[in-house]
Amino acid sequence: MARRPQPLTLADKLNHLFTTVRPVKGEYTHDQVATAIEQAGGPTISATYVWQLRKGLRDNPTKNHLEALATFFGVPPAYFLDDDLAARVDEQLDLLASIRDPLVRQLAIRASGLSPETLRTVLDMVDRARELEGLPRPATRRSGRS
Repeated sequence: MARRPQPLTLADKLNHLFTTVRPVKGEYTHDQVATAIEQAGGPTISATYVWQLRKGLRDNPTKNHLEALATFFGVPPAYFLDDDLAARVDEQLDLLASIRDPLVRQLAIRASGLSPETLRTVLDMVDRARELEGLPRPATRRSGRS
């Protein structure tokens, strides 16, 4: 019988948002997040509290805090409560994060217009390169084959 993966914690989800939804360089600081939430009219939240949530030292924020964090990172509030929704949102966030890389963008632009057969060959080559570098296979392939 297959074991279900362990549900992600609030800290796991928040950490993923910090690493994928970020400014051009680095990631947002706890202080930047807390300040932006307050400036947007959200609830009072301290940088220390944001840090505690990320570290798992606090794991039961108010509904208002969850909504404010979700708004800041541009995800639905249910992201923090629904693991299936979080997985779908994370897939989209990971795609957006990968497009920030100029070389990834160049690869995508240059692949545009190639035939489906050639694109499948390129995908196979990229999968092989990922394997050689010890990277996991992508979660999905929407090219019609897996």
